[in-house]
Amino acid sequence: MKTIKLSSASRTLAEYARELNGDIMVLTERNKPVAAIVPLKGVDRESVVLSAHPEFLKLITRARREFATGKTLSFDEMKRAVLAPRKANKRLERAARKRSRSTARR
Repeated sequence: MKTIKLSSASRTLAEYARELNGDIMVLTERNKPVAAIVPLKGVDRESVVLSAHPEFLKLITRARREFATGKTLSFDEMKRAVLAPRKANKRLERAARKRSRSTARR
């Protein structure tokens, strides 16, 4: 990660961006980060926007805290918590029974 003071930045952002080579450049003011130039090759805009969204960051913080305290779910527990039980599709069940009866007669 590269750091540059805003007061000493003497070139255009485009020039700095061309020199990133996969690194992030943090712009500082009074030794505190105020902005960043981030390479976006292979990254979609939605990911960038989401990664800075305050509600998403709160969700991530809460999830990390829960994980650190051992509050986790197995994959099966997660599926049960997230996926609602599906209602049987009567039409598909009738068609399947009909097919099985026709193949049994052969």
